[in-house]
Amino acid sequence: MYSRKQKDISLISSKIMAPIIEIKNIGKKYNITHERGRYIALRDVIMNTVKSPLAFIKSKTRKIVGLEQEEEYWALKDINLSVEKGEVIGIIGRNGAGKSTLLKILSQITPPSEGEIVLRGRVGSLLEVGTGFHPELTGRENIFLNGAILGMSRSEVSKKFEEIVEFADIRQFLDTPIKRYSSGMYVRLAFSVAAHMEPDILLIDEVLAVGDTEFQKKCLGKMDEMTKKSGRTIIFVSHNMITVEQLCKKVIILKKGRVDFIGPVKEGISKYLNPKQGGNNQVSWDGVSGAPGNDIVRIKKACVHNADHKARDSFSVKEKIGVTMEYEILKDGYSFSQGINLNKEDGTIIFYSHDVATESPENILRKKGLYSSTVWLPENFLSDGLFSVGAIIFQPNPFEVYTSPFSMLFFRVIDGFGLDSSRGMYNGDFPGIIRPKLEWETKKIN
Repeated sequence: MYSRKQKDISLISSKIMAPIIEIKNIGKKYNITHERGRYIALRDVIMNTVKSPLAFIKSKTRKIVGLEQEEEYWALKDINLSVEKGEVIGIIGRNGAGKSTLLKILSQITPPSEGEIVLRGRVGSLLEVGTGFHPELTGRENIFLNGAILGMSRSEVSKKFEEIVEFADIRQFLDTPIKRYSSGMYVRLAFSVAAHMEPDILLIDEVLAVGDTEFQKKCLGKMDEMTKKSGRTIIFVSHNMITVEQLCKKVIILKKGRVDFIGPVKEGISKYLNPKQGGNNQVSWDGVSGAPGNDIVRIKKACVHNADHKARDSFSVKEKIGVTMEYEILKDGYSFSQGINLNKEDGTIIFYSHDVATESPENILRKKGLYSSTVWLPENFLSDGLFSVGAIIFQPNPFEVYTSPFSMLFFRVIDGFGLDSSRGMYNGDFPGIIRPKLEWETKKIN
């Protein structure tokens, strides 16, 4: 039996040790309506408005006769997660995986369909450009409005006011209605308010990409300071793996509304960037029997790497990418050439490359032994995306392919929305597979 004092101490201790966020069996369901066999024109909308008293009966009738059907769509299902105070967790996944839905539930913008969430602290969120701001109010008024939403008194907001304005760098437009702000100004003010109001939990969706490079650096520095010095907890959703790796220690992968992985950031990013079985940034084979090839030549190792020959899963658009293969020639007197095939994620062949045109005595007749060949993909060549590489060894004349594994290595190219970005002043996506950096010349002709 515990005394009352011991019980109180035990209760306080358990509360201190408890996770700052507990997510228990969370699910979010939406009903999707499908209409069949009918095109809805403007006249239909007008007629339905006029007949609105009968809309309910009409909808029920359409469902009965099968012209309208409802489908249950689970954006999130069976999400269980505990977050400790001071943790910085990245949430990654493909579009539609449920990342933004989870943050909206944590922000209490939308309720879950099932399950329970326990939040032990004040929550600040930065989910979409302009969320929580009133467009008719000025920047100054919105700072106090957001402070009130977070539960802060006017005096508390006043103490932080100058820091917020200085960080956001919008002093010139402080008394301008924010409906006249650009998206970048929105984000600068929104992040500054969310960070300086000192929430215990800060939720950030992929909105920092809107800001310029200098401001993104400030944001990353501020978030690092918040966690290391103040012990704040940050949940960060992003498609930028470079930023996730720099900022987070743990990562969560969401896949079709469910948790696919929780663990160390490097392991999680590697799993996310290499979703196909058997693919990675490096492969090797021990012995002769298991290695690709035949009794004349065998591939021993292949690797995709950076300029320092360090194996990597992801690369910036601005980085040079190397592909190296090691192979063993088992018989003297054969001529060989080596090459690669580079493919898009969906299997589209981008190009084949081989060294047949290289004038080298090594390409004439080779002796038995271990060889290494490296080919370089130049910087500003590939656009964003997931790519696969196959290594090829063949005899040029007479032509004979000895080994050709089509997709052996996998890697992702990312344009980093920050220091690693090659977008310049343009914040949109570049379509296409290749991203050459071409020389442009502009001159005044008048």
